[in-house]
Amino acid sequence: MTRQPKITFIGAGSTVFMKNIIGDVLQRPALSAATIALMDLNPERLAESEIVAGKLVRTLGVKAKVETYSNQLKALEGADFVVVAFQIGGYEPCTVTDFEVPKKYGLRQTIADTLGVGGIMRGLRTVPHLWKICEDMLKVCPEAILLQYVNPMAINTWAIAEKYPTIRQVGLCHSVQGTAFELARDLDIPLEEIRYRAAGINHMAFYLKFEHRQKDGSYRDLYPDLIRGYREGRFPKPSHWNPRCPNKVRYEMLTRLGYFVTESSEHFAEYTPYFIKDGRPDLIEKFGIPLDEYPKRCIEQIERWKGQAAAFKEAETIEVAESHEYASSIMNSVWTGEPSVIYGNLRNNGCITSLPENCAAEVPCLVDASGIQPTYIGALPPQLTALIRTNINVQELTVQALVTENREHLYHAAMMDPHTAAELDLDQIWSLVDDLLVAHRDWIPEWARVSKKVQAA
Repeated sequence: MTRQPKITFIGAGSTVFMKNIIGDVLQRPALSAATIALMDLNPERLAESEIVAGKLVRTLGVKAKVETYSNQLKALEGADFVVVAFQIGGYEPCTVTDFEVPKKYGLRQTIADTLGVGGIMRGLRTVPHLWKICEDMLKVCPEAILLQYVNPMAINTWAIAEKYPTIRQVGLCHSVQGTAFELARDLDIPLEEIRYRAAGINHMAFYLKFEHRQKDGSYRDLYPDLIRGYREGRFPKPSHWNPRCPNKVRYEMLTRLGYFVTESSEHFAEYTPYFIKDGRPDLIEKFGIPLDEYPKRCIEQIERWKGQAAAFKEAETIEVAESHEYASSIMNSVWTGEPSVIYGNLRNNGCITSLPENCAAEVPCLVDASGIQPTYIGALPPQLTALIRTNINVQELTVQALVTENREHLYHAAMMDPHTAAELDLDQIWSLVDDLLVAHRDWIPEWARVSKKVQAA
């Protein structure tokens, strides 16, 4: 009998996301008889996900087997693929803390899950749990591929590569393919007629090429059309999914850099010092910057997912539509040898020659039976390299703090953050980090904790 793959999902209580990934997996013939091991610490949410996964199996009429675990090591035993999706500390209290404490210092944020003091704290909470998964994988499934859907993606990927270099891992995001869809929509060009190549770091990769296939088989550069449309006020079109989030920041940066960035304007506004400034409400209005966007989004998403999960639980069958995530494509290519191309986050290792060897780079990757193989990019345009390095500084110092257990580097990371440094002085930055470490003390490693006595002194 041919062996079937085992797919372990850590954080399976995220029922709707689990449904999207597993729904994709079960529609692939080579994976349709897989063992799906769902693991979560919340028994109620795990039970909900088990019901939904079972209904997916019945709806599709496949032979997959669903198992549930509260023990991570047992869930990982013999796994071929490990999908990770969790948020340590959740929306409450940790995300709320990451927004409310900086506000006391006048530091405003939009998303706070990737860079800035919010991204640093999220990395501090998250990386130790990812390391524990890697440690368990080395014990019971050392050859498995870790597909990691957790923010801050670049910090996480870098930290895993530093401490567990033999783990076969990839950080996965949907910003590259999602932005391509948005730009195709602005241009009124079918996405399938567009060719692009992007590279950089997660949430700050840039389309090095963005072209339209012509009837004669040649390709036309679309950048002049995008710049002209923005200057004439035709682009960006109103958002198709979130009216609070116009796309003006990225178009403005296109006119300054010559390249379009792959993550949203609301994210990008807080990765740079140009758009959120004390005493400059005109910038917030001009570029439509949605301050405190992530908490609003979390509340809406939690309610929406609760409703969807409840509907899935009650339904006899579940409609299964293909998502835009890369997970099932990777698994299918590794399992069958059928090649595919994805955008993944891995240790740079010289793929982008103008960025550090050990940073986490986001590049096109070929996937086949040999695994995930990043492609060579070479040097990025110097202006892109310079801007990306400002974000890498923060990522590197956060990873150094985690690897060496040196709390001082957390202050250094915040000090180097472009937005934080543009708004706060050094005393404020140190005090803010202290306040966040106190507020997060139940969610962070012991070496990073600051006692209230030390803080007061």
